[in-house]
Amino acid sequence: MHKIQYGSQEIFYELKRSNRKTLGIEVHPDSSVHIIAPTSSLFEDIEQKVEKRAKWIIKQQAYFEQFLPRTPERNYVSGETHYYLGKSYLLKVSVGKENQVKLKAGKLEVVCKNEIKQGRAKKLLAHWYYVHAEKKFRSIAIEAYSKFKEYDFEMPEIEIRRMAKRWGSCNTIDKVILNPEIIKASSKCIEYVLIHEMCHLIVTNHNKEFYKILDTIMPTWRKWKGKLENKLS
Repeated sequence: MHKIQYGSQEIFYELKRSNRKTLGIEVHPDSSVHIIAPTSSLFEDIEQKVEKRAKWIIKQQAYFEQFLPRTPERNYVSGETHYYLGKSYLLKVSVGKENQVKLKAGKLEVVCKNEIKQGRAKKLLAHWYYVHAEKKFRSIAIEAYSKFKEYDFEMPEIEIRRMAKRWGSCNTIDKVILNPEIIKASSKCIEYVLIHEMCHLIVTNHNKEFYKILDTIMPTWRKWKGKLENKLS
C-alpha cells in the first residue's frame, strides 16, 4: 500500500507492475485506487503522475462514496441501540470508580469514571469494539482461509484500521486490513469481507475471474453483503 498527500487529504493506492507501455489509474466503486505501471517505470515517476491526477482521483472517490453504506450518528446515551456481532443491545451509561465496558444481561454497559461525558463513553465503547475485533477477526480469518486450500497463498496478516470509506482492503501480497466497525455485523458478514479480500490475493481486480472465485468459495456472499450494508447503513 502506497500513499500520497494532496492538501489535507491522503490518497492510498495499490501499485501493480505489468508489461503495458503507459500508466493506468483506476478508482473502484469501493473507493480503492489501483495503479498499473510499466515494469520499467521508476517509482518517483509513478508517484509524480499519481500526484498530477490526485484531484481527479478524489473526485471519483467522492462520486462512489455517495453509494457507500454509512453508520448513523450516535449520541452515546442510555437507551440507544448498539450492535455487536449482528445482535442489538441497549446501551447503559453510568458513573463508577473505573472506566470500563461490559456486555451484561443483554445490555452494553459503559461505566465512566467520576462523571458521564459523551466523548468519554464514545471512546470507551470504541476501544471495547477494537479489542473484541482483534480477537474475533483472527478466528474468523482462520476459518475463511481454510476454504482456499486449492490456491497457493499464505495465511495473510490481519490488520485492523479505521477507514472512513471501506469495510476492508488488501495489499494484494500478504495483508488484509479490516475496519473494526464491522464487528457490529454478524460473523457471516465478517467472513464475507475476509473472503472478498482474500480473493484479491488471487485476482487483483473485480473482474469475471474474481467473482467466479468468490462464488465458488462463498456462494451466498450476496446475501451477507446485503446484510452487512443494511446493518451498518
